[in-house]
Amino acid sequence: MTRLSILSLMVLALLSAPASAQEAVPAAPAIDAFVEDTVGLRQAVVPTVLLVTLLSIAPGILMMVTCFPFIAIIFSFIRQGLGLQTAPPAMMLTSLAIFLTWFIMEPVFQDAWSVGIKPLLDGELVETDAMAAAAKPFAAFMETRVSEDTLRRLADAVDRPLADGKPAELSLLVPSFMLSEITRAFQIGFAVFLPFLIVDLVVASVLMAMGMMMVPPAVVALPFKLAFFVLADGWVAITEALLKGYS
Repeated sequence: MTRLSILSLMVLALLSAPASAQEAVPAAPAIDAFVEDTVGLRQAVVPTVLLVTLLSIAPGILMMVTCFPFIAIIFSFIRQGLGLQTAPPAMMLTSLAIFLTWFIMEPVFQDAWSVGIKPLLDGELVETDAMAAAAKPFAAFMETRVSEDTLRRLADAVDRPLADGKPAELSLLVPSFMLSEITRAFQIGFAVFLPFLIVDLVVASVLMAMGMMMVPPAVVALPFKLAFFVLADGWVAITEALLKGYS
């Protein structure tokens, strides 16, 4: 009986083999469909990841082509000149610089919206054309503030001199603009810092003359600097001067 059972099982296995082979044939189209779905998913995911990455760094990039660095550096000089390390807080000064940037750059933002972003949302422009159109108002703003000497020196440094009458590319214009703004901010920062330095020197000289060499001059000078700055309405006066510089 055991041999007959084994033979019966072998016969059944041989008979069922063609059927199993026939049933396995449709597996190839299923694999192809799976591969096609995987490729389509990859083509959809990669642009999405790139877009999310771009959106995450877009605020920082946008701030660098505005007046934000210039205002933030000057506010930092004011706080350093007063001798206050934590007042006003850095977050407050940054927020004030952001809102002043919005106030100054509002016409540029409106132009970028009307010529680039709105046509993109309406389907009138594709993404590349919309980005180029939206960048033009920012480029025009930067060209009015950039130093020609900085622009030329950076172009000559990479052996790509500027052509006469041809606007600079954004890859050159943006770093030249940022360097020009930083240089200008340090120049104004020196002018802002100088009165505070004079107060520190006068207080230190008086303390030395009185023999109070162990008293820190910064501690004694701080109330005088605060009083002079408040009486002169320093925050509003400096902010007004900054706004006039961009008018």
